[in-house]
Amino acid sequence: MATPGRSMVYSFLLFTVVLSLLEMNRGKLASSELFTILGGFISSLLFIVLLTFIGNFQESCGTRTGWGAVLLAETIALIAASTVHRVCITTCFLFSAGLLYEMNKLSGMMLAKSESKTKRH
Repeated sequence: MATPGRSMVYSFLLFTVVLSLLEMNRGKLASSELFTILGGFISSLLFIVLLTFIGNFQESCGTRTGWGAVLLAETIALIAASTVHRVCITTCFLFSAGLLYEMNKLSGMMLAKSESKTKRH
């Protein structure tokens, strides 16, 4: 497992690459309905990567990550989606909500697993 600092750097680099590819291909992504939905999904991946960056940054500073980080990451992802197509904004929001739900569920499972290991020792 990567340290928070290393994960922060990786997520920032991944954010930069995905955002660059999204902007380079925005004409193609706006050309059809299916590609527009794909553009929204790619923008929601920006949300997840940026949320990871913000969370690791706050963890390395010693503060807790809250809903402010989620709103900031979602706002930036929606702005990036708006540069492709208007429909990308809606699909980005829907995909981001689904990914956030799954991420929260996975985090809860990992936390429960680590707490059960702590209680055994």
